[in-house]
Amino acid sequence: MDSSAPERSAPSADASPSLWKHLARFWRDRPGEAKVLLGMSAAFLLIFFLPLGQPRFENAVLEGLRLTQWYAREHVILCLLPAFVIAGAMAVYISQGAVMKHLGPASPKPIAFGVASVAGTLLAVCSCTVLPLFGGIYKRGAGLGAAIAFLYSGPAINVMAIVVTAKVLGAELGIARAVGAILFALVIGAIMHLLYRHEEAARAAKGARGFTADDSGHPLGDIVALFSLMIGILVFANWARAETPAWMLVYAWKWPITAALAILLAALLVRRWRWSLQPLLVVAGLVAASALLRPEWPELAMVIGIGGLMLQASRENAAGQEWVGQSWDFTKQIMPLLLGGVMVAGMLLGRPGHEGLIPSQWVVWAVGDNSFASTLLASLLGAFMYFSTLTEVPIVEGLLGAGMGKGPALAILLAGPALSLPNMLVIRTVLGTQKTLVYCTLVVVMATLSGYLYGQLM
Repeated sequence: MDSSAPERSAPSADASPSLWKHLARFWRDRPGEAKVLLGMSAAFLLIFFLPLGQPRFENAVLEGLRLTQWYAREHVILCLLPAFVIAGAMAVYISQGAVMKHLGPASPKPIAFGVASVAGTLLAVCSCTVLPLFGGIYKRGAGLGAAIAFLYSGPAINVMAIVVTAKVLGAELGIARAVGAILFALVIGAIMHLLYRHEEAARAAKGARGFTADDSGHPLGDIVALFSLMIGILVFANWARAETPAWMLVYAWKWPITAALAILLAALLVRRWRWSLQPLLVVAGLVAASALLRPEWPELAMVIGIGGLMLQASRENAAGQEWVGQSWDFTKQIMPLLLGGVMVAGMLLGRPGHEGLIPSQWVVWAVGDNSFASTLLASLLGAFMYFSTLTEVPIVEGLLGAGMGKGPALAILLAGPALSLPNMLVIRTVLGTQKTLVYCTLVVVMATLSGYLYGQLM
C-alpha cells in the first residue's frame, strides 16, 4: 500500500452543531428572510399533507366556508360596519377628558366598572361586533379594567339575551346567567386592573402628560344624541326574532324604527353639526329607493347609507375626514382576523346542527354530566365557538336535549357569547398576547367554577 496517499479524515464530530450554528446565524443576521423561508415551508408542508379525499376533512372545509359566508351575509354589513363607524366616531368626537374622568386608569373603580358594565349591557351585540367599540374606548384612554368589563358585558349581559334564556331554558338558568355575567364583568375587570396596575399607572401618567383639551366644539347633548342614534340603529337593525310578545312586536317594527333613527341622525348632523343638507337628501333617497325596490336586501340599504355618510363626512371638515380615517383603521385591523377566525372555528366545530372536524357526539358524550371535567370542557368549547346574538340559546337547548348537564350548559352561556376564536385574535392586536391569554383564562376559569357549583346545587 502506498504510504504517500493522503489519509481520509473522519467526519468532524461537531458537524451537526456547526449546521445548527449556521442556521442560528442565518436567523440572527437575516431575520426577515428567515421568516419568509419558514412561512413558505410551513405553507408547503400544509398543502402537501392536506388529507384531501377524506370525507370528514372535506366536509369540515365546506363547513368553514359556509359559516364564513353566513357570517359575511348576516353580520358584516348590518353589525360590523355600523360598529366600525361608531368606533371611529368615538375616537374623534368623544372627549378624552370625559373618558379619562369616568373610565380612565385613575378614575374611581366603582364608577369606571359601573359605567362600563351598564354601557355594555345596553348593547345586543355578539363577541365580534363589540370589538370595534372596545378598541375605541381603550384607544381613547379607558383603563384596562373598565375596558375589559365593557368587552365582557356587551355580548354576555344584554337584556335581550337574559330574557330569552329565561324564556327558553327556564328561569333558573336565566337568573344564574344574569347574576354570573354581571359578577364576571366586575370581577374580571377588577382582576385585570390589579394584575396590570403598575403598567396602567404608567399609561395613565403618559396619557395625562400627552392630554390636551380636545373638545370637539359640540355640546355634550349633541354628542350624546349622535351616539344614541347610531347605537340605536345598530341595535334595532340587528334585533333578533324571539318567541316573546314584546320582542316580537319590536321585531315586526325593527326596520321602520331603524329608518326613523336614521332620519333623526341626518337631521342632527344638518342642524347641529352644520352638514350640507342636499348630499344627505340624495343619500336618503337612494336608501329609500333600495328599501322599496329590494326590501329583501336590507344590507344594500345599509351599505348605501353608511357609504353616503362616510363620503359626506370626508367632504365636510377635518373632523369628518378623521372620522372616516379612524373607521377605516378599525376595519383594516379587525376584519381579516374575524373572517379568518370564523373560518377556522367552522372547520373545527361546524355550524349549529352540522359536523366539523370534531364530531358532535364527542361533545355530547364529554359534557353529559355535571362533573368538573365536563364543565371545564364545555367552557373551553364555548370559548372557541362563535355564537351570534342569541344563537347560544337554541344551541344550548339542543345540547340539553341530547343529555348535557346543567352545569356545563351554564358554563357555555357564560363563556360562549363573550369569547370566540376570531374574538381572541382581534383582542390580541389591541392588548397583546399576554393580556389576551390572561383575560381568556379568567373567563374560562370563572365559567367553569360557576357552572360546576351550579351543577352541584341543581
